[in-house]
Amino acid sequence: MPYIGFARSPYGPAKTYELIMDELRKRGFRIGFSKHHWMGDAPFGLVVVETERGAIAIRWNIGDAFTIRLEEVNDDDWDGFVEDTLEYLSGD
Repeated sequence: MPYIGFARSPYGPAKTYELIMDELRKRGFRIGFSKHHWMGDAPFGLVVVETERGAIAIRWNIGDAFTIRLEEVNDDDWDGFVEDTLEYLSGD
């Protein structure tokens, strides 16, 4: 089953992406592919990751400290989460 996640970070997009990837590895996910979406003037982004345990989509935003929370969801909820976030990022 896929996962959705929510992360907060006091860092910019590049460092936040690194922290998310490191945290997923610590939690036992083996990463095959990942993609990072963000908009230059928005304080948030989306990291999409393919792992042997399923797809992961993590929406991150600026916060006081780095935190991350994951939830296992069904395919329809994962698709909706990714589509809604990408739509918001693209300004549609």
